[in-house]
Amino acid sequence: MRIALGIEYDGTDFYGWQRQRAGRTVQGCLEEALSRVANHELSIVCAGRTDTGVHATEQVIHIDTGAVREQRAWIRGGNANLPGDIRIQWAREVDDTFHARFSARRRHYRYVILNRPYPSALFRHRVSWIYSELDEDSMQKAAIHLLGEHDFTSFRALACQARHPVRTIYRLDVTRCGDFITIDVVANAFLHHMVRCIAGVLIATGRGEASPEWVKEVLDARDRAAGGITAPAAGLYLVAVHYPERYAIPRIGWLPEFGR
Repeated sequence: MRIALGIEYDGTDFYGWQRQRAGRTVQGCLEEALSRVANHELSIVCAGRTDTGVHATEQVIHIDTGAVREQRAWIRGGNANLPGDIRIQWAREVDDTFHARFSARRRHYRYVILNRPYPSALFRHRVSWIYSELDEDSMQKAAIHLLGEHDFTSFRALACQARHPVRTIYRLDVTRCGDFITIDVVANAFLHHMVRCIAGVLIATGRGEASPEWVKEVLDARDRAAGGITAPAAGLYLVAVHYPERYAIPRIGWLPEFGR
């Protein structure tokens, strides 16, 4: 039996998603909690691994188990065994053709920037703080150059293990509400640090350090050294994963809305 689950977590105190020999991880906590519900050891597959400090409002995972449980048992039992910074939102049985990673068609990340002269005590682990004034219109003009299918070598971590750097970005929007700027990126898949690298380049254009056309030069260079700074992890959220309708995967995750 294959069970899909929707997961929300605050990534502040985790060493990322993936289980490690040492260090607290989201995968490790979930596998331990759900194994208790199933009464046998489970292995989890996720839609997309997140780094240290990155949050998720709706990560999607699947497990394979012979244990027969009601949906609410996976949710309530799992949450009862999880720390407070991870929560299961939903659970449902799916057929064996569903795969949390390979069945996903699009993934949606949101990067949140607090743009004002002084930082926030309440949002210090929830947003990226930029004290210098950003021009969101310049950032949006720059973002247009990244839409479509491209080689994103300039926007991947040097340690990225993806087999190839070609990805397709369907949506890249920069919006402001008060002191908060959000960058929404929807793509078929992402490279390691890709969204944070994109955010770093857009921030540079927003500061006036480079023209919006410079982003095209960075893209064409196919060289990570051309891309500048990787933006901090704190402002990044995995907010949605899109699957074919036949799987009837719930979409109840919320988007982090600051300043609205």
